[in-house]
Amino acid sequence: MQWNGDVVRQAIERAATQAARKSAEHIKERAVQRTPLETGALRNSAKVTTSGKTAAVSYNTPYAVKQHEEVGYQHGDGEAKFLENTVRAEQGAVQNIIAEEVRKAL
Repeated sequence: MQWNGDVVRQAIERAATQAARKSAEHIKERAVQRTPLETGALRNSAKVTTSGKTAAVSYNTPYAVKQHEEVGYQHGDGEAKFLENTVRAEQGAVQNIIAEEVRKAL
């Protein structure tokens, strides 16, 4: 068997890009379920941004950071640290997403 290093490298690069996007989408979907709900604006503001092999989940309301960080708030539906808690809870799922994308590439 002969390996073409450039082809393998390019396949891994594509897999890494796809894995970053899919992982962020997974985190976003799960984080929205933990996000405090009053009017729905905060949950609806969640988005995924990607750039190559980098992906981020963010919320775009003036009060998103305060709602995330203030552990003293009482939420009828949702919780403080909604994004942070999701990243911790979904670590294994994200690892599986990454592994699956690499497997598909090879």
